[in-house]
Amino acid sequence: MNQPIIETATVRLDADLGGTKQEVIRALARTLVDAGRADDHDTLVRDLLAREDKAATGMKGGIAIPHCKSEAVTSPSLAFARLDPPVDFGAKDGPADLVLMIGAPAGGGKEHLKLLATLARNLVRAEFVDALRAAATAEDAVAAIEKVLAAQEQKASSSSSSAPAPTASGGGAATTTDGGGDAPLRLVAVTACPTGIAHTYMAADSLAQAAQARGVDLQVETQGSAGATALDPGVIEAADAVVFATDVGVRDRGRFAGKPVVEYGVKKAIDAPDRVLDEALAAARDPRARRVSADSGDGSGTAASGASGADEHWARGLQRAVMTGVSYMIPFVAAGGLLLALGFLFAGYDVAFVWQELSTSFTLTDLPGEVWYLDGEIVSAGTAGAEALTHAGLRLYIGAVLFAIGQAAMGFMIAVLSGYIAYGLADRPGIAPGFVGGALSATLGAGFIGALVTGILAGYLVRWMTTWKTPRWLSGLMPVVLIPLIGSLAIGLLMFLLLGRPLAALTEAMESWLGGMTGSSVILLGVILGLMMCFDLGGPVNKAAYTFATAGLVADNPATLRIMAAVMAAGMVPPLAMGLATVVRKRLFSPAEQENGRAAFLLGASFISEGAIPFAAADPLRVIPSMMAGGAVTGALIMAFSVESYAPHGGLFVVFAINPVWGYLLAILAGTLVACAAVVAAKSARRTPAVAPAAAAEPVAA
Repeated sequence: MNQPIIETATVRLDADLGGTKQEVIRALARTLVDAGRADDHDTLVRDLLAREDKAATGMKGGIAIPHCKSEAVTSPSLAFARLDPPVDFGAKDGPADLVLMIGAPAGGGKEHLKLLATLARNLVRAEFVDALRAAATAEDAVAAIEKVLAAQEQKASSSSSSAPAPTASGGGAATTTDGGGDAPLRLVAVTACPTGIAHTYMAADSLAQAAQARGVDLQVETQGSAGATALDPGVIEAADAVVFATDVGVRDRGRFAGKPVVEYGVKKAIDAPDRVLDEALAAARDPRARRVSADSGDGSGTAASGASGADEHWARGLQRAVMTGVSYMIPFVAAGGLLLALGFLFAGYDVAFVWQELSTSFTLTDLPGEVWYLDGEIVSAGTAGAEALTHAGLRLYIGAVLFAIGQAAMGFMIAVLSGYIAYGLADRPGIAPGFVGGALSATLGAGFIGALVTGILAGYLVRWMTTWKTPRWLSGLMPVVLIPLIGSLAIGLLMFLLLGRPLAALTEAMESWLGGMTGSSVILLGVILGLMMCFDLGGPVNKAAYTFATAGLVADNPATLRIMAAVMAAGMVPPLAMGLATVVRKRLFSPAEQENGRAAFLLGASFISEGAIPFAAADPLRVIPSMMAGGAVTGALIMAFSVESYAPHGGLFVVFAINPVWGYLLAILAGTLVACAAVVAAKSARRTPAVAPAAAAEPVAA
């Protein structure tokens, strides 16, 4: 390795780096930048805090290990701090006094990642932690860290010519028993965390050490960034139970089909490995224990198959499932909505009345001429009350075809939302009942509300069904035949016999209420939507407002078109305002923030609210309220001007689908100016400058 992973410049002993974990992370990130190991402080802090938001990195025993992979990191690096006073990083047993912050390049090689993983694994070893607490100088701390890394390199070198060892092992013999049974009990485990740098390997070693101390035969597969050596199929076949200690999906989960299983997040395996092993051993002895589904899929990249450990609060699991449904729905909305907008661009807004007949009754060799319509049907010229379409010929036909494709894509929206909410709660077996429920919601007119209800009901129903104790010969049929059949039948009967009509009535009442809103009430709705769009910049509240707008979007309902316009315009304000602020008061922002500001203009123009996240992450108390003020102004003006948007995405690039354009642009400009003025005023009021001197080792608190 050309550059050591740590140096004395990135060590702080007995240091006061602030009272919150955000302040500590900013300070340690600054040490990496000042040491030339990272080139963008704000980007590094943003990536570290984003990882922190997924799951707290505080461990038992007063240790915290914030970490990330980031484009800002130029070489694999470690910053170490022994804090005085300690700071809360989310561990259940109290604040941390030892903080090891790992930064890995986004495209770093596996050899470097293996060294970082080695460091993380040693944090579950008491002798290494004691050496860090006893270090008298920065040099002592560096030496202790380099010692464990050198030992790993020597071990890897000496074993390179021999057969590869299992990923991790408890060290027990195959004939070992636990609890006095006559037959040996063998366990296998998989550990995985979102970044695959630290917790993946800490969980593996924590389980392995606990297993070795108890004489339990355990082998662990680590699915981390440093690569994974898959468990031998023979080892899996011989295992009596499986432990999934993951915060993400288990890759190739189907290998473990039929095995008794216990599932937790990685932190549970780190903090309470004995409890995890106890439950795994109990599951191995229990013929009625929950087993891995034969149709588990690979789970990669999803939160559904492993993020919901047994200790996850039900409310958090439900929120995660709804966000899963929204995330799968948005591509259909974006593609379908933009195709609808293109249809309007080619054929005019009145194509919405007769698009189906136009797209199916004509062809490229039989183009429509002047078309008259009445009550949604094409009629003869001169029919009383009929109106002529704006366009004719090829332009009209192409517009109708684009509109038809967009309608097809949008038609999946409700079913996809319901289906993937169920998937988020119950994994793959929940998809069929969820989709059926969503399709029935669309058929019965229950819409967005119906999709939420059917998705949640289907998910919990299927989750309960997977706990049924069935004979082994029947267990293989459960996920592919019985669960989809019984689940779909149950949700279908509920919708037709009990829930469909009330939900449809509720949806219709809400649409009537929205359509009847006038004056101050509709402006208040715009204010609320604007506040929601700017509150968390792409988070759950932002997504809730966006889903409310898109799921109810109907081309011939002006109220839904105004809601869509308010949501999109308000969502554009934060990045545009922050970009403008970096121009008008440049000295308030660091060079990295100024660079982010230039990019924020394009992101804002494209309706990507996340363009303001780097600013909000670095200074949330000043940035977020300022953005909310601007969003509220924009939402109110959109409603006051009765602006309508036929497109659910695209920002300034779909102005052809917005009417009136002047009202849309004026509302965005006003909100941007208000948010910019508010954030400049808030930042100007602080006592310390935004840009710390280049030689400073630690950042100035915002």
